[in-house]
Amino acid sequence: CLQLTMASEAEKTFQRFAVFGDSSSSGTEMNNKNFSKLCKDCGIMDGKMVTSTDVDIVFSKVKAKNARTITFAQFQEAMKELGQKRFKGKSPDEALENIYKLMEGKDPATTGVTKATTVGGVDRLTDTSKYTGSHKERFDESGKGKGLAGREEVNDNSGYVSGYKGAGTYDKGNK
Repeated sequence: CLQLTMASEAEKTFQRFAVFGDSSSSGTEMNNKNFSKLCKDCGIMDGKMVTSTDVDIVFSKVKAKNARTITFAQFQEAMKELGQKRFKGKSPDEALENIYKLMEGKDPATTGVTKATTVGGVDRLTDTSKYTGSHKERFDESGKGKGLAGREEVNDNSGYVSGYKGAGTYDKGNK
């Protein structure tokens, strides 16, 4: 009975990883990418006893000849095999149980996948109030970019001759 509850927990984890990054997946089959992600995130792949190569080999071994995915039953086979490697000297059932314990309640980790990095002097470099010269013209006081107006000299073409700088000064000087 213990192994059954463990298996159903493992199956839930299997489904969560099976649909990860693949919206068309029903959660009943898992591809190699998500299989190795599950092994890595759950700590089955430890880099010593079980490496990514082992995981790939076991995946290829349990899947159907021309298939690209494995079912939960095939996944269990793979876990038995990886369990033997990960927990040397334990019986296959014990090893499988330990694997299921590692998997319990795990979700695909998305830690630091799309995080803006602010390492070292990034704040200093992106603080528009410290900009000098022509770069200063590109931002208003709040630090928001002015867009095209901040990048180009906009000519005033309102006079008779375009680009004439002394527009509106004729009357002042000739009286």
